[in-house]
Amino acid sequence: MSLGQRVSNDHQLARLLQIGVVLEEVVESRAAHHIESLPDEERAAVDDDVQELLAEATEESAEHRRRLEALIDELDAETVSYEDINALVDARYGPPEDTDGVLYDQLCNEETAYKFYDDLIEAVEASDAEFALDRDRLLETLESIREEEKAGVQDVTELMERRA
Repeated sequence: MSLGQRVSNDHQLARLLQIGVVLEEVVESRAAHHIESLPDEERAAVDDDVQELLAEATEESAEHRRRLEALIDELDAETVSYEDINALVDARYGPPEDTDGVLYDQLCNEETAYKFYDDLIEAVEASDAEFALDRDRLLETLESIREEEKAGVQDVTELMERRA
């Protein structure tokens, strides 16, 4: 399923929201484990600003996941558990080598999430389908999450610039 298409029914919408949940779970898991995964000497050098940024990113992704799951529930569909995705992330992704790698990875995660929600909003707006959930509430939720992802991109970028 491409986001370049219209969302034509509840099943497609549920699948796209499930993708959003998985995306948030990946971001949440990676942000939560970044500092733990650094070599000892790099972990000791991570400053408070980076630790705070990752902690906020973890909390924000968890909140986004809960909001998306609430929408999925209204479509009478299932979601993927955080524990399942967390295990896959641990097995799939290697740790960043240093603090700059942590920040670069976090920036990529925030940008990917922003683009996903931007495309999903566009696909929903282009659709004339009737959904089992309120379209205005759906779009408000997605737009709110997109704006928070945009702010996340700006926060990571500013932190990277201060460290340069």
